[in-house]
Amino acid sequence: MPHQEDVRLMAHLMRRAGFGDPREELEKRVSKGYEAVVEELLYPERQPAIDEELLYRYFPGYEGAGAPPINQANWVYRMINTRRPLEEKMALFWHQLFATGNSKVDNPPEMTRQIAIFREHGLGAFRDLLVEVAKSPAIIFWLDNHGNRDGAINENWGRELLELFSMGVGNYSEDDIKEAARAFTGWTIAPKIPRNPYGRFHWQFEYKPENHDSREKTFLGHTGNFNGEDIVDIIVDQPATARFLARHLYRFFVADEPHVSTWNITPPVDPEAIEFLVNVYNESRGDIRSILRALFNSHYFKNARFARVKCPAELVVGAVRLAGNYNGFKPGFNNLALECGWQGQELLNPPSVEGWHAGSEWIDPGVLMRRVNFAARVFGDVSLPGVQAIIKRVVVNAHGDPSPQAIVAACLDAMGPLEVGEATYSELIAHAERCGDLAWGTSEELLATLRNVSKILTLIAASREFQFA
Repeated sequence: MPHQEDVRLMAHLMRRAGFGDPREELEKRVSKGYEAVVEELLYPERQPAIDEELLYRYFPGYEGAGAPPINQANWVYRMINTRRPLEEKMALFWHQLFATGNSKVDNPPEMTRQIAIFREHGLGAFRDLLVEVAKSPAIIFWLDNHGNRDGAINENWGRELLELFSMGVGNYSEDDIKEAARAFTGWTIAPKIPRNPYGRFHWQFEYKPENHDSREKTFLGHTGNFNGEDIVDIIVDQPATARFLARHLYRFFVADEPHVSTWNITPPVDPEAIEFLVNVYNESRGDIRSILRALFNSHYFKNARFARVKCPAELVVGAVRLAGNYNGFKPGFNNLALECGWQGQELLNPPSVEGWHAGSEWIDPGVLMRRVNFAARVFGDVSLPGVQAIIKRVVVNAHGDPSPQAIVAACLDAMGPLEVGEATYSELIAHAERCGDLAWGTSEELLATLRNVSKILTLIAASREFQFA
C-alpha cells in the first residue's frame, strides 16, 4: 500500500495539473514517483491523443459545429477523457488569460480552433504563444484588429495585449499602446466564402503589407521599424511580463489571488513564491514547461492544498471523472457543458476580455446551491461505477472497524483524500452515528450499508471543503 501522505500529495497534483483522478489511478501514479509523474504531465505528446476520427464517428455533430453548446460539449468530452490532463488544464488556463468570447466572435468553430492553439503551444515559449494568439482569427475579430491599418489604427488589440495579456496596468504608457497598434497594422483575417447556403467556413490569418505602417516606432524605450513580432519580442523581455505571468500561474495553480484588475495596487499573497517563478521565467526565457516544472516541485505548491476554489469546469469535470459516468462515448456531454455555464463559467464565452472573476466569486450565493446540488446528485447515485468503487473501498476498509469514525475516515479517503474542517467533520460523524455501524451479514443489511455510505458521500460532496481544489 502506498504511503497515505504520498497519495494526498499526488491527489493534490492531479487536481491542479488535471481534473482529479480516482483512487486507483492515484495509487498507480504514486508507484511511479511524484517527480516522474510531473515529467509525464509536462510532455503530453508522449501520451495518446483523443482519437478525433473516432470521436467524430460517434459525435458527427461535433465536427465544425455551429452551435456554442456543441463546441463546449466537445471540449468537456476532451477534459474528461483525455490521457493528457495538463494539456487540457493549460488550455483552460490560457482561455481564462486570453479571454475571447463567442458573444461577439459569433463563430464557434473558430473558438474551438483557438482552444486547439492553446493545446499545441500552451507548454512552449510564452513568446511563441503570444505570436500564435495574435494570429488567431477569433482574437483578431474579438479585439478588432481586422480593422487596424496604416492611417486608421485601432488600439483595442494593442491595449489588451499590454494590459491583460502580458504586462498589466501601470507598466506602459498610452503612447506604447498606440505604437504597438501601429506595429500590428495589416494583421487581419483573409476573405472567405460567404456563410450561406453551405454553412460556416474557417477564417484564416492574413498579413496585408499594404495596410502595414512601416514607419519608425518607439515602444517601451526601443526604437525601430517594428512589426508585431518585434513588439512581442520586446514585451517578453520586460520584468513586468515575468511578474504578470508568474502571478497568473500562481493564481491558477497554487492559491486564489485578488482579481487581476487590482494587481497594480495589491501585492501578491506570497511575494516569495512570485519571485521564485519570476526567476525561473528569466532563466528559461519564458519557457512555460520549465516554469511549471519548478512550480509543481516547489514547496509553495505542495503546501497549498485546498487553497483554490474550483472553477465550474473543474468541479463538473472532476466530479464526473471520479464518478466514472462519462468515460467514453455516451449521451450527456451537452448537459455537462451547459452545467458549467449555469454555474457561472460559460466555456468559449467569458463575460469580457478580463475573463472570469475567480476565487470566492465562484461560490457566491447565486451559484453555490447549483454547485452543491450538482456534486451531491452525482455522488448520491449508487448506480455510477465510480461511486460503486468508492463504496466498495469504504466497505472493505470498514471490515476491521465498522464504527462511524472509521466509516467517515474511509469515505473522506476515497473521495480525495479530502481534508475537512471541524464543523464539517462533526456533521459527518453525527450522521454516521445515526446510521450506526456498518453491517453486511444479510442482503437487507448490505443494502442499508450501501444507502448509508451513499448518504455520507452525498454530504461530503455538498460540503464547503469539496468546493476547493
